[in-house]
Amino acid sequence: MVQIDTTRGGRPAMRRKAFSWTLPQAIEARLGESTYGRQRAILEDDHLLIVLHTPPEPDTHARHPEVFLRKPDGSWWHNGMTNGELKLQKLLASYRELLQQYEGAYERADSATDLFAILDDLASLNRAAANLGSALQAARELMKADKLLIAVRDEAYEVSRSFELLFHEAKLALDYRIARSAEAQMAKAAEMAAAQHKLNVLAAVTFPLMAIATIFGMNLVHGLENQPPAVFWTVLLVGAGVGALAVYWVTSHAKGGRTAGR
Repeated sequence: MVQIDTTRGGRPAMRRKAFSWTLPQAIEARLGESTYGRQRAILEDDHLLIVLHTPPEPDTHARHPEVFLRKPDGSWWHNGMTNGELKLQKLLASYRELLQQYEGAYERADSATDLFAILDDLASLNRAAANLGSALQAARELMKADKLLIAVRDEAYEVSRSFELLFHEAKLALDYRIARSAEAQMAKAAEMAAAQHKLNVLAAVTFPLMAIATIFGMNLVHGLENQPPAVFWTVLLVGAGVGALAVYWVTSHAKGGRTAGR
């Protein structure tokens, strides 16, 4: 629970939760007034205080501390209670359970949207697991004779490494899907450009002939009605020549555009 202090100018101030234990003054001096802060280990007067965080929840920046205290007699406490060893193991178990859930979600992911949602959650989980391992490693270096710290440190390393690998695998899978989608879009665009080019060539061939046929097909007296057949063939050849020139212009323009695009 967060206690609220309203004595500072009428504005509420967050207070760090106090547990039912007595900490050395040297440790109290290294703790902030509002929160326990980042995941870390503090050793003062043979008291080892370890500040850890629960796995972060999706779509939130809040971090819930789990505070462990090893007293000089070797007993472990958790948030003021005497079941510290069990709670520390349960905290690691919660990270392992989430790891299994997201590994299953990754195996079932069949779209870029699914992978992005997984990565969005894994980013904070990966960071939290790494900081958890670093805090336990620091505690192990401060208290080298404690067997429990050796075990949980090694387990935290495996969990952190697994989260890191899963995060990078999901990111690679997402990058692959994006690249494959972009490649498919480029291939489709190339097909559409080729089809458009064919239409342009067809239009270049047929447009002059259709234009000439339209002009001479009008019901107007133009003086060529009674000309010999040679005139028809001449007009046809002229139209075909104009079409050939149009095709040359279209194809050369298309080649020039592709060369400039490179």
